Amino acid sequence: MCDRKRIIFVVNPISGTSGKKRILQLLEKLLDRDKYDSDVVVTKYQGHATEIARAAANQGVDVVCAIGGDGTVNETARALVHTPTALAIIPCGSGNGLARHLHIPIDPLGAIRILNEGHIIPMDYGLVNEYPFFCTCGVGFDAFISKRFAEAGKRGPLTYIENVLQTGLQYNPETYDLEIEDGANKVASYKAFLISCANASQYGNNAYIAPQASVRDGLLDVTIIEPFKAIDAPAISFQLFNGTLDKNSRIKTFRCKKLHIHRQDRGVIHYDGDPIDMGKDIDVEIVPKALMCVASNEEGVTGAATNIQNFIAEHFNEMYLRSEQLLQRNIIMTQRFSKLNNDIIRKLSGRKK
Repeated sequence: MCDRKRIIFVVNPISGTSGKKRILQLLEKLLDRDKYDSDVVVTKYQGHATEIARAAANQGVDVVCAIGGDGTVNETARALVHTPTALAIIPCGSGNGLARHLHIPIDPLGAIRILNEGHIIPMDYGLVNEYPFFCTCGVGFDAFISKRFAEAGKRGPLTYIENVLQTGLQYNPETYDLEIEDGANKVASYKAFLISCANASQYGNNAYIAPQASVRDGLLDVTIIEPFKAIDAPAISFQLFNGTLDKNSRIKTFRCKKLHIHRQDRGVIHYDGDPIDMGKDIDVEIVPKALMCVASNEEGVTGAATNIQNFIAEHFNEMYLRSEQLLQRNIIMTQRFSKLNNDIIRKLSGRKK
């Protein structure tokens, strides 16, 4: 009797920062053929991954593997909730939040190794006004930045950081009324820079907004960042990447199963980094153990002391190219100003070329 499982690889050809061709070549060589029969399907439009994954689940496919970024993972996973079909991830996006939380390596070789080991866990997912999310959702500054990031002509963590630095200190915090449904229905008001509701511990790129979060505990980890001064920004940024944000005195955290957020005006929220406009009232809840997922036995913060070093190492090439582009731009501008200056001097002195 054949015990091989059927797996479908869903490939987003335009997402992320690393090539899919090499990943498919590695799969051809390294996928355990004693364990899996495989097919590859390439997405053609937004939402196509959801359609592919839903059809696969209806056909009884054992595993659907998303090859792409956080958007591809979200599209794939939302079709697999409440089914026996498991989600797998080969991350190649700009953030890779869920993969990092589940300790799925960013290196394709390591991700394929996890796939071949075939360890499957049940995990929670969240709903924000009925939109599924698997890492985080939120209102405030992170939602605003998600919208700016989506509108940017280029992707990648440095684009995200540029938007944060350009607008962070000018952002005007809002006031939110929070109703926590824990039996007592507590209501409290907060003026907040942002409110994040986390299933997993991070946004992506090892930026830990909820360091203690677990996808297996049936709870939302809510993080409220109060308004802060410019002098506080470096410490908050360091703690975000060092996995110690919850130790900051300007951060409030709590856990719950359901949360109602009311704000004064409608506006943008984000779920797994995707921005969407919503009304004044936002309902967030956790759905426990509703998604099967191929992952390691570990999850959450890892190597917190070296996260910033890892970030620099992972994105060194991008940082180098950005600096080179900036240098070339400055050289060109200097040359233009020099030529303009010479032209002005020549005209004023009456000299010819």
